[in-house]
Amino acid sequence: MLASSSRYRKELLQRLRIPFDCASPDIDETPLTGEDASAYVVRLAKQKAAELASRWPEHWIIGSDQTCVLNGRICGKPGTAEKAQAQLLQASGQRVTFLTGLCLRSPTGEEFSLCEPFHVQFRELSPELVERYIALEQPLDCAGSFKVEGLGITLFSALEGRDSNSLIGLPMIGLTDLMLQAGLQPLQLAE
Repeated sequence: MLASSSRYRKELLQRLRIPFDCASPDIDETPLTGEDASAYVVRLAKQKAAELASRWPEHWIIGSDQTCVLNGRICGKPGTAEKAQAQLLQASGQRVTFLTGLCLRSPTGEEFSLCEPFHVQFRELSPELVERYIALEQPLDCAGSFKVEGLGITLFSALEGRDSNSLIGLPMIGLTDLMLQAGLQPLQLAE
């Protein structure tokens, strides 16, 4: 069971060819006072998995949450074109860290979790370029205001990390690691 309504995470998980269902967890995603970004995304991933486990206790649950850390601040999904433009202009020329919290919860309540970092070096971006990008891609539901799987790749001069799927919201290498820790072999589950 995938604890997400994200079409991006669903598309990634489908690559493993393991049957699954999706449901949207209902949790408060407000950062806690003094909470660092790594703890924040892992906490939310665990809460998402736990919330679905209360409804589907017999299932394995995957919870995931992502945030962008820009100049030491947690930045989420922009929601509006104006906020996306502000985020991207602030990221212009900067090295930005993306953190994805991941939790695999067993039917017995055992949790396996990690925080997957990924770094992006943004090119220098003009307001006109950012405006054009937002109009073409509409990245309003994406942490960091870009879609790396689309035109967002043109905004970067370098990517650094072990799994670029992290930028889409579900680190597949990390998920495989957690599955193996839990005693699940993805290739044996694939159809």
